[in-house]
Amino acid sequence: MRSKILGLLAATALASLAGAAQAAPLLAPVFTDHAVLQRGQPIRVWGAARPGEAVTLTLGDAEATATADAEGRWLATFPAREPGAALTLTARAGDERQTISDLLVGDVWLCSGQSNMEYPLRRALGGEVEAARSADPNIRLLQTGRTSLPAPTGALPKEAVWRVASPESANNFSAACFFMGREIKKTTGAPIGLIDATWGGSVIQDWISREGLHALGNYDEGLAILADYAKSPETGMAHWTAQLGRWAAKAEPQAVAWSRPDFDDRDWKTMPAERFWETNPGLETFDGTIWLRATIVLTAKQARQGATLALGPIDDLDTTFVNGHEVGSSQGWDKPRAYRIAPGVLKAGPNVIAVRAIDTSGGGGAWGPAAEKGLKLDDGSFAPLGGTWRYKVSATIAQSGLPPTAPWVGTSGLSTLRNGMIAPLIPYGLKGFAWYQGEANVAEPQTYERLLKALVADWRRSFEGADLPFLVVQLADFGPRQTKPVESGWAGVRDAERRVAAADPKVGLASAVDIGDIYDIHPANKLQVGLRLALQARKLAYGESTLIAAGPAPVSATRDGTLVYVRFDQPMVVQAGPRPTGFELCDADGVCQFANAGQRGDQVVLSNPSNAPPVKVRFAWADSPIINLYGETGLPATPFELVIEP
Repeated sequence: MRSKILGLLAATALASLAGAAQAAPLLAPVFTDHAVLQRGQPIRVWGAARPGEAVTLTLGDAEATATADAEGRWLATFPAREPGAALTLTARAGDERQTISDLLVGDVWLCSGQSNMEYPLRRALGGEVEAARSADPNIRLLQTGRTSLPAPTGALPKEAVWRVASPESANNFSAACFFMGREIKKTTGAPIGLIDATWGGSVIQDWISREGLHALGNYDEGLAILADYAKSPETGMAHWTAQLGRWAAKAEPQAVAWSRPDFDDRDWKTMPAERFWETNPGLETFDGTIWLRATIVLTAKQARQGATLALGPIDDLDTTFVNGHEVGSSQGWDKPRAYRIAPGVLKAGPNVIAVRAIDTSGGGGAWGPAAEKGLKLDDGSFAPLGGTWRYKVSATIAQSGLPPTAPWVGTSGLSTLRNGMIAPLIPYGLKGFAWYQGEANVAEPQTYERLLKALVADWRRSFEGADLPFLVVQLADFGPRQTKPVESGWAGVRDAERRVAAADPKVGLASAVDIGDIYDIHPANKLQVGLRLALQARKLAYGESTLIAAGPAPVSATRDGTLVYVRFDQPMVVQAGPRPTGFELCDADGVCQFANAGQRGDQVVLSNPSNAPPVKVRFAWADSPIINLYGETGLPATPFELVIEP
């Protein structure tokens, strides 16, 4: 076990600490004053010293020793403890000494995900009141900060330290995580340590290790590009640009001529140069590729110079051409584009700027002040782009598939958040994980189940807990209501989350599908999210095995004549109406229709509205479903898609 953990520390690059061991603290950065150490399991402590140096540690009245390896890494283990008086931890190596104090023994939960887990307490419903009364000496908070790296690190930002819960420390802490931890402490009475490692807009792939993604088998090219980028950003960028170009040639062969300066675009429509393209009629929900073109007229003197093309931010990816010459590609919805143009590319008269803009979800296109867009010439003069783009739709995301993203870009890359925000914590003792993410992956719901399983396995393996509870928030409702059955990436991700929880007895599902906001992707009711997470924690982590911690989930769907019977795992009640709503029956051709439903105990009985025999049943299959089917404890039935058995 010891050699395995030391190998793990090597993978998390604690060599970065050992490289300056003489000046650096002996203890890894995650160990600071006010930390909470996990009760009921051996306590792992690690850090860096001079290679071969002996390290002596004391924790309260316990002692441990370690020897730094050839790269300066060391790890020691103390016997398991239960909650008690605050402790002091001291590490000594040669003339070096480091002491941290006010350590508690209790339960530590790692909370992670994107913006809805990042959402701060101060912005939640009643957040100002909750923050004002958040002081609790037995709740400790650690925020890792945002760090994206192409390779693992053992470092944390200097401001990432454990803090006692107070109005100051809790104000900007994850609201869902704080509410969960506070509720767990009410139930167990033990001190609680909460770690907030979150980044809004992040895809799940960015939280999985290189090894975890490699095991999935379809990320190897991106991982190779990331490795190239870690050695040489220029080489990595060149390889990604080539990969993006190959994807575009296959995804939109009809657009091959649209970058050329002699292409006739007079029949293209126009849009403002400073707003997301969803503000244009017909593009309200568009995700995919649109080409933008504009012309800048230069004098002969201007054309002889080099320049920088400033385009402002482009959501999400772009490849930009000037007079048919590719001048750059970038990724990042809020990253201003600035591409260097060498002398000889520009010409006197009209110069054609062509942009392949790709939006994978949410707002899309070139935005930001139009007055800042144009050519900044080397002599200091400025040639504006103008207030409009000519544009033409190339392909939707459904038609083209997702483009290859730059794997080093934090939030949309591969492993970079795991490298920068999770690796420094490994192998800290934990009670479990809470995960709220998925909005950034709704364009690829068919892959989310495999990715979530990979994340769960990856983190359990890293933190030395094969059965650590993993709590998942099922996505809240968001987006316009629908009057007929539709395909829904949001529903697809919710169902993937359901299937992962159904297949793993230590994965718990805390549904938020009925407490969202159809107008706001960041619903403010984080108290209920935290309470539902705490219910799952009580069931999976604290031994309340008979507790009903989730709403009704489907067990089976069978057909008998013209009726379909869906059995659930618990009795149900119908709210606000005599019958359950939101059930669909789908035939072999994929045509789905709403079905009349009746409820009896733990079953829902559906009548087939079509002559074609149904092959699957859906429930609440929409971005923002209307749900009136609940369990007897008031938790909503989970959305699902299920094959109908004969």
